[in-house]
Amino acid sequence: MTDPKDDGCIFCKIVAGQVPCFKLLEDDKTIAFMDINPVNPGHALAVAKGHWPTVDVIPPDVIAAVAQTAQKVAKAVVAELKPNGVNLLQANGAGAGQTVPHLHIHIMPRRAGDQVALNWEPKPGDMKEIEAVYKKLKAAL
Repeated sequence: MTDPKDDGCIFCKIVAGQVPCFKLLEDDKTIAFMDINPVNPGHALAVAKGHWPTVDVIPPDVIAAVAQTAQKVAKAVVAELKPNGVNLLQANGAGAGQTVPHLHIHIMPRRAGDQVALNWEPKPGDMKEIEAVYKKLKAAL
């Protein structure tokens, strides 16, 4: 079976070689390249070669390959750029901030005081609500 493609998708065009990129690495299921709208120097993307928009529709072996590619790039970022930390971000749908509907993981080097807004303050949840949602999810699994 061949991977699905979307002719209007910028990442599919990059995978096909129709749009240039700063390619870091590539294998049979993934490609990694620099983000051209970086939050910090070294911001890169690990991308599935096939067109699967979100985590709920991508085959398990492909998302595993994307995660392995993200890890390889993150190791290089840590070793070469020595950031204070690294965020791996994978968004699904516009409500989660996904701007390209093609599964990808951001590898984002972080620096102290960089003002990249990804973190939140933990606050206790309502245990009855948590339990109710838990029961729904547990039944679905």
